[in-house]
Amino acid sequence: MKEQLLAPVLEDGTEDLVEVSLRPPRLSEFVGQPRIKEQLEIALSAARARGEALDHVLLVGPPGLGKTSLAYIVRHELGVGIRCVAGPALERKGDMAAILTALEQRDVLFVDEIHRLNRAVEEILYPALEDFRLDIVVGQGPAARTLTLDLPKFTLVGATTRTGLLTTPLRDRFGMTFRLGYYDPDELGAIVRRSAHILDVEIAADAAAEIARRSRGTPRIANRILRRVRDVAEVRHNGTVTPDIAQEALDLLEIDGRGLEPMDRELLRAIVERFDGGPVGLSTLAVALGEEPDTIEDVYEPYLLQLGFLQRTPRGRIVTSSGREHLGASASAEDESLF
Repeated sequence: MKEQLLAPVLEDGTEDLVEVSLRPPRLSEFVGQPRIKEQLEIALSAARARGEALDHVLLVGPPGLGKTSLAYIVRHELGVGIRCVAGPALERKGDMAAILTALEQRDVLFVDEIHRLNRAVEEILYPALEDFRLDIVVGQGPAARTLTLDLPKFTLVGATTRTGLLTTPLRDRFGMTFRLGYYDPDELGAIVRRSAHILDVEIAADAAAEIARRSRGTPRIANRILRRVRDVAEVRHNGTVTPDIAQEALDLLEIDGRGLEPMDRELLRAIVERFDGGPVGLSTLAVALGEEPDTIEDVYEPYLLQLGFLQRTPRGRIVTSSGREHLGASASAEDESLF
């Protein structure tokens, strides 16, 4: 059985295997997204009973909500192989052809960031997804001819953070589309406790709940914070994570009660203090913060918009009254910590 692991790549080129170990291997262990789990469980059971490949699956949602984990769960539940690739890495038609011809019956092909597929590569997928065949053009001009290769029936699992960038022909070829939403604090608390058990970290329920509350509704962020809290507990204390130790670590990380990090607060503060609360254009704000406009728009703004701290208007960005109140509360907390 083939399996190509897909893990976060670190600066030295190695894979973050700790992150891989925290992924739930079975659908029963996946926390949250109950409607998606119910629908996927029925589809998986039906595919297993018929001995068929699962319909192609499109997973949509912000980063860190479990799209990659669900792709591996599909593989484990079906007992088949998996091949993983990032959309931008497929630059030529031959790259996709090589991957498709290497698949075996009922295998899973996971394409992350599928919205960034090269258009020429995407066109190869159309007959592959619908008719399980690969059309190869040999030669050029009048002498050109098309060779057709039969492919094994496989399942494409595509993951995207921006479904609007998918072309209609590709989007329509997915039999199931699941949109993942943010997790509530109770679900994140369960994920933190499970991850702590895997990492062999003793953690109090209140400490897990505090980490969950500041994790932006995102399991990946919750696991990242847990690992940093574990470091503080091991280096400065006896290794057990209590509520006080969790608070100490979160203060050290400068993550406030709503999950905002220093750059989030700096963005709000820049609009309030330098531009009278807005409106201010994105490019002007980017220059003021020394960041790229795309980074502000894709990384920092979504959570601030979700909280209602920021508004996008035709004239620019505006900090809401809720955002101003939070800035005031954060400033007061920082002043108190100095004494």
